[in-house]
Amino acid sequence: MRKIRFFLFLVAGLGCSFFSFSQKKDSSHLRILGVDSVVVKKVEFDSNGRRKHDPHKATMHSLIIPGWGQAYNRKYWKIPIVYAALGITAYIFNDNRQEYNKLKYAYFAVINRGTSDSIYFPVNKVAAELKYYVDTNDSYSLQKYRNEFRKNIDYSVLFFLLFWALNVVDATVDGHLKDFDVGNDLSIKIKPAFYNLPTTPLGVSFVLNVGKNEHHKMAPVP
Repeated sequence: MRKIRFFLFLVAGLGCSFFSFSQKKDSSHLRILGVDSVVVKKVEFDSNGRRKHDPHKATMHSLIIPGWGQAYNRKYWKIPIVYAALGITAYIFNDNRQEYNKLKYAYFAVINRGTSDSIYFPVNKVAAELKYYVDTNDSYSLQKYRNEFRKNIDYSVLFFLLFWALNVVDATVDGHLKDFDVGNDLSIKIKPAFYNLPTTPLGVSFVLNVGKNEHHKMAPVP
C-alpha cells in the first residue's frame, strides 16, 4: 500500500514537474517567437515631418503595372503617355498577328493543294484579299508577305518591351529626384577672389547658394 502511494506521489510529482517545465518552455518559446516575429520597419521622414519618398517603390510599381510608378511619384500627366506608347505597340502587334495568320493560312492552302493535307486548308476560308494569290498559286508572294508581317510582330514586341523598360526608368529617375531641392533658393554667383599673397594671381570664385542660410563656396578658378 505504501509502495502504491509512493508510486502515485512519484507519478504526480513527475507530472507536475513536467507540466511546469512544459509551461516554462512554452512561455519562453512564445517570448522568443514574439520578439523575433515582430518586424520593425524604419520609416524615414524629411525635415518637414513628411514621409520620405521611396524610389525603389516607384521602380517596383512601374515594373508590375505601367504608370503605377508615375502615379506614386505624382507625375500623373505621364500616365497617358505611357499607355499611349504601350497601347499603340500592342495594337500594331495584334494587327500584324492577324495579317500574319491570314497569309500563313493562304500559303499553306497553296502548297498543300492536291495533297492529302488540303482538307485542313479549304480555299473558301482564305481571306478575300488573298484569293488572287491562291488562285494563281503564287506561294512566293504569300511567303514573302508572311515573313514581313512576322518581322513586324517581332519588332512590335521589342518596342513594347522597350517602352515598358523606359516607363520603369522614368519612374526610377523621378523617384530619386522627388526629394531633390529644385526651389527658388538655388542660385549661383560669380565674384572675383582676392588673395593677400603677392605671388597668387587674381581669380574668380563660384558661390553656390542652397537654401536661405546655407552657402557652399566652390574652388576659385584662376
